Amino acid sequence: MPRVACAFWLSVSGQGEIRTVPVPEPRDDEVLVRTVCSGVSRGTETLVFRGGVPESQHTVMRAPFQEGDFPAPVKYGYLNVGVVEQGPSALLGRTVFCLYPHQTHYVVPASAVTPVPDSVPASRAVLAGTVETAVNALWDAAPLVGDRIAVVGAGMVGCSVAAVLARFPGVRVQLVDADPARAATAKALGVDFALPQDALGDCDLVVHASASEQGLVRSLELLAPEGTVIELSWYGDRQVSLPLGEAFHSRRLVVRSSQVGAVSPARRARRTFADRLALALDLLADPAFDALITGESAFEDLPRVMPRLASGDLPALCHRIRYAPADG
Repeated sequence: MPRVACAFWLSVSGQGEIRTVPVPEPRDDEVLVRTVCSGVSRGTETLVFRGGVPESQHTVMRAPFQEGDFPAPVKYGYLNVGVVEQGPSALLGRTVFCLYPHQTHYVVPASAVTPVPDSVPASRAVLAGTVETAVNALWDAAPLVGDRIAVVGAGMVGCSVAAVLARFPGVRVQLVDADPARAATAKALGVDFALPQDALGDCDLVVHASASEQGLVRSLELLAPEGTVIELSWYGDRQVSLPLGEAFHSRRLVVRSSQVGAVSPARRARRTFADRLALALDLLADPAFDALITGESAFEDLPRVMPRLASGDLPALCHRIRYAPADG
């Protein structure tokens, strides 16, 4: 009998379903992966769920193994950890990370999976794609020893950036968010926390990840003269207004985008996508990152969980999805 798997599909904007899908027999250069857990990124993935991807970005925003097209029906996701059940001997039985949607089994090229280090539990490895975004952002930002840095927006991406910055010598790092409950997350990551009105200014660098107009405006306010905002937020089809009059020009401020779809120009000549993802997995050996996983649900509950994540009824940074163990 042909092998089949179950996959989560966005059937129409705001509504998902579990579908049965065929799984081909892997070729010599492919692997069959049984998913152990996957992660829902509450930012991009819930924006996709709401149907908020602008038509102009439909091609740019495609996930590596996406099926279907925006706005729907579409199979979307990119935080998947599983075990290789068939494939080259070097990968057989290994726990791997893949930029694959929520699906119980799948076949991909062997080059598309990255082995998870023994020091990183599978349950934490679902964060690899987001920590990879943080790595790329900090390659773009190039912080220096002794810098004064704010990370505005304590969502999944902002917290990942703050967690990596906590390792930098001599820097002042403050995680800024309007939700006072994020103070506990900041403490677990080893960084200071402030509400927007209490944040420390005179920053050399601000990394903005709140996906809000107010957060970006506050980021500009926190900069020292000639400081830089690294913009990580993706606003989808929303318009954002900024005060680019006032002292923006006289203070020579910079707003620069960073996006994980390309390796930062600062490292592009010497690092590949595979190098960047492997580095992110190595960083996840630190158990402090467990603070970014704030909930868990069974795979079969995804059609009911995704609307709650998208509406904010179920607060989350990374919401982990667990899959049934292998038979036997």
